[in-house]
Amino acid sequence: MSANAVYTLSRDPQVTTNRANKQPDGRPDRRPDRNNLQQLIESTVATLQRIEAEYLPASMASSLSAEDMVLLDLIYRNTPRITVFTIDTGRLNSETYALHQLVRERYGAIIATFYPQTGDVEQYTEHYGINGFYASIAARQACCAARKVAPLRRALAGQRAWLTGMRREQAVTREHLPVEEFDEANQLMKFNPLAAWQEEDIWQYIRDNAIPYNALYDKGYRSIGCAPCTRAVAAGEDARAGRWWWEAPEHKECGLHTK
Repeated sequence: MSANAVYTLSRDPQVTTNRANKQPDGRPDRRPDRNNLQQLIESTVATLQRIEAEYLPASMASSLSAEDMVLLDLIYRNTPRITVFTIDTGRLNSETYALHQLVRERYGAIIATFYPQTGDVEQYTEHYGINGFYASIAARQACCAARKVAPLRRALAGQRAWLTGMRREQAVTREHLPVEEFDEANQLMKFNPLAAWQEEDIWQYIRDNAIPYNALYDKGYRSIGCAPCTRAVAAGEDARAGRWWWEAPEHKECGLHTK
């Protein structure tokens, strides 16, 4: 594939045609200020370099979101001693698995994958049912605990710091997100290098650098998690409105990111 090729999982030529004027989810495109974007990139790289210099071993948690693809690319280019991992909950979309494979082809085998323990999943389904997470917040949080939080604990074992692709703009639960904080739950430093980035900054970086991204963004998704708990969003909805859409916005976290 040539250096100028556009890396995308979409096979819809209409999507490719529209991409110059619209975001992948079809919303009108907002181009960021180029000087501001360059400052964001430089600030983020400086944060990554400080992590690599002062906090190794450190690892980035990737859900293969658009934000995580930007952060992975910056790590790959600038601070390769920071490792990357993802959690395969067992209930991801086929598009997410396709992106996982494409990332391997583009960057090499740089992502370690962690899985839920079989016993934890069996215990959950025995108690709540295979799709019991729709019944209550407690049931949904129990599913996230088994499929996400427990694997995260194993992924973070032995690390001094971890990184996320979270941004303040994403949700009301993240509007005061710091770039750097101490994670009390996991007892290590936590960095959110993209906290100040806007959605248009993310997509401009993806366009400029031909970064692969999840094809679900081309189908109206703006935040992507497990298949049964994620849907496309309607015009005017919050970016994370499609996550656990049956719950109130203030409850829309899975337990990976707690104070």
